[in-house]
Amino acid sequence: MRQQTFDLRVHDRVALDEIELYAEMLSAVAAAERPLTLAEIDVVLGIGSGEAGRRELTPQDQ
Repeated sequence: MRQQTFDLRVHDRVALDEIELYAEMLSAVAAAERPLTLAEIDVVLGIGSGEAGRRELTPQDQ
């Protein structure tokens, strides 16, 4: 039986990127005073236009 070999460097980089995104999301959730909106999640993940999410994530004067 022939053993398959995998290039683990590729898989490790992908895994590390996913862990980093997960950590960023956990940090944003921990800092939020309410559930995050979809726009805010997009900003944290670095996707979408983000302008609405940036406004929502910016602390408002109370």
